[in-house]
Order: sequence, then C-alpha cells, then structure tokens
Amino acid sequence: VPEGFAYGPTYSDAQWEVSETAIIVCDMWIEHPCKMAAQRVAAMAPLLNRVISLARDHGALIIHAPSEGSKYYEATPFRRRVTSAPRREPHVPIRSRTECAPAREPNLPVATNNRVDKPPGPSGCDDPIVQSRGSPDRHQHPALQMTGYDAVSDSGQEMFNLFAQEGIKNVVLTGVHTNMCVLGRSFGIRTWVYLGFNVALCRDMTDALYDPRDYPFVSHARGTELIVEHIEKYWCPSILSESLCQVMPGSNDPATSASRS
Repeated sequence: VPEGFAYGPTYSDAQWEVSETAIIVCDMWIEHPCKMAAQRVAAMAPLLNRVISLARDHGALIIHAPSEGSKYYEATPFRRRVTSAPRREPHVPIRSRTECAPAREPNLPVATNNRVDKPPGPSGCDDPIVQSRGSPDRHQHPALQMTGYDAVSDSGQEMFNLFAQEGIKNVVLTGVHTNMCVLGRSFGIRTWVYLGFNVALCRDMTDALYDPRDYPFVSHARGTELIVEHIEKYWCPSILSESLCQVMPGSNDPATSASRS
C-alpha cells in the first residue's frame, strides 16, 4: 500500500455466470491435529453445507478438497469426474504449495507455522496444551454432503483440467485455514489468481489457524479478520456466503429466459 494511503473497504457489484463458477471447499477434515480448529470446523460444516447446497441447485460446480483425503473417494463418481478430465497445460506452473510472495505481499499479519504437530514455538493452534496427535482422519466432515455433479480433488492441476473442460472462469474459496491452505495449496487463492481466474474468498465461511498467545496478540476472531483483510488488499475480493445462495432476480425465471431467446 503506498505511503500515506489509508486502507479501507470498498464495495462493488460483479455478475458471474453460475455455470462458469466453482466453489472449492478446502480442508474441512473430520479431524485436525488442533482440537480447537476441529471444533470450529464442526461448527462451520452444517452452515457451509447449506450454502453449497443452494449454490449447487443454482448450477455452481462444487469441489470438495480434503487435502491428503482424496484417496478415500477414488471409487466414487465424484472423484472420477475429476480424473477423467483431459490434462490441460497451464500458462504458469501449478506448484504443490505457493508460499508468501514478497514481490506482491508483505508477511502475513499473524504468526503462522505449518507444523501444528511440532511444538514448541508458534503453531497457530490455540489448544491450552499443543501436542502431537499423530495422523488425523482426512475424510471430509460428514456434515458436508457430496451429491450430483460434485467433484473431489486435492490437486490444483486436476481442478485446472476440470475447469477447462467445464468452462469455469470464476473460483470461490471456502473452508480452512485462511492463512495457510486457503491461500497456499495448489488449489488455493494464489494459484487461481496467477492463472487469471476471477477469484473471491467467502469470508464468513472460512477460519484461520491462529493462537491469541502469538503475535499480534488479538482474539482468534480478530486474527481471522486480519488475514481476510490481507487477502483483500493483496490477492482478491471477499464476499459473504449469502451471495452464493441466490441469483440475480429474474435470471432463473423460465418465462423471462424464454422472452430473451
């Protein structure tokens, strides 16, 4: 941000074709090394399921992305839908993880450490006592239903293949964690911005891995807000989930559509 520039939110309207829009559900695992993080996922999952159910009914593509958990769904049509899409070569490399880009953004505004299971030091986990818990179950939380033409993948390349096949131009990120996987996975915000997609973060359907005992010593809720503000400044706009649950008035009215044809 230029020196002397006062940052503040700005609001604008954008109309996306539902058939060209994908919603990615990032790492909403049934278990997590951090118990407090798992509790927040469990609380969010039914709310997010309602959102993706309404978006699906309007025609959006739902991508379930439980990292390291896609293997559990290999025998399902949701997984085969992705693996059957022909490979497309991206114009920029799709990396397994895209870290903080100093040329584009400063360091994240909260202490972040990917190794939640390796204390001591900042871990992001706000459990009273942070400790290793082995390998958690990477199945997606059962409150998030897979149905219809949904897809399952934890690979940015696979999603890129499917998006090319289906004509997807717009990508919305939901899930966890905002300061880690939502930003940095191969299917995270940074990847889709670099690839030229229209990208948005659903800010009320995400959560950060942040411990108030770490810098900048604010509440967990404020820590998540700081990450959202960082993403809005340097990567993409954010939206509220209500925007994914409805379409423009009249756009799904058969009579109106017929009169336009």
